[in-house]
Amino acid sequence: MDSYNVPLDPLVERYLSELRVEGGLAVNTLESYRRDLQRFQQYLSRHQIGMGVSVSKAMVVGFLSSLQGEGLAASSIARMVSALRGWFRFLIREHRVDANPLRDLPSARRAARLPKTLTMDEVTALLDVPALPSAEDQRDRSMLELLYASGLRVSELVSVAVSQVDFNVGCLRVIGKGAKERIVPMGAASTALIEYIERARPVLLKGRSSRVLFISRRGHALSRQACWKLLRRRARRAGIVKAISPHMLRHSFATHLLEGGADLRVVQTLLGHATIATTQIYTHVERSRLSQVHRQYFPRQIRGSRLSSSSDKT
Repeated sequence: MDSYNVPLDPLVERYLSELRVEGGLAVNTLESYRRDLQRFQQYLSRHQIGMGVSVSKAMVVGFLSSLQGEGLAASSIARMVSALRGWFRFLIREHRVDANPLRDLPSARRAARLPKTLTMDEVTALLDVPALPSAEDQRDRSMLELLYASGLRVSELVSVAVSQVDFNVGCLRVIGKGAKERIVPMGAASTALIEYIERARPVLLKGRSSRVLFISRRGHALSRQACWKLLRRRARRAGIVKAISPHMLRHSFATHLLEGGADLRVVQTLLGHATIATTQIYTHVERSRLSQVHRQYFPRQIRGSRLSSSSDKT
């Protein structure tokens, strides 16, 4: 049985409701926790154990080991551990259990992965794809311009309301994770947005009304999945063959700013990161590229390669 189709224990529903109201967690994070706890519930049910009772540390370790055996990514397992820690803390507060079985369990280490980015040439090719005579194409072009110019998350992009755009100052008011608000500049994306709002959006609305900025041909807000699809279509038209995602434009935004000399704290603010530690991953990308350039162009490196080549011929 698919764990996502298993009805959640009412106590879990109450816990998630508490997180939503009091914890201020983002919708996507809550949905991830929901899926994680559903998966854990299914595992316990196979052992005739309920969600609101004491569970041994060995049982939790067995569950996490089964996830590793299924090939689940380290980052997903780390999130699962976080979800379970919170769940058992909730059970202790509710006097359902006496101890947290994860108390002495080492924290799962997330694999340090450098964010994937696009080069400046690839971004230019993507944004300069020849226009098609359709309202959808004009919408898509303005969406991607804004996605790159402002470093938005795709969830933030598809939920932007018209009222959040201020063309007078060229900025956008963004509601990010945990309902935190930030102001980000739109830069050159303002021109494309004005054209979309004045010409393409009324065509898509067909007399209907919507508070959402980017809408489908049915007048509804676009989904994150729809944004992925339109991005991949444009990438193919731009001749970009590698796998691409909306988050790559966010990564590219941050990396290109740092390469241009932007302060790390400024980039943190623009991205809406709660801590500077999250933003520092982009400095690793910058250092990696600097090392690559150094190896390729440093005179001693080039001379050494030539000497090596000459010695091979003798």
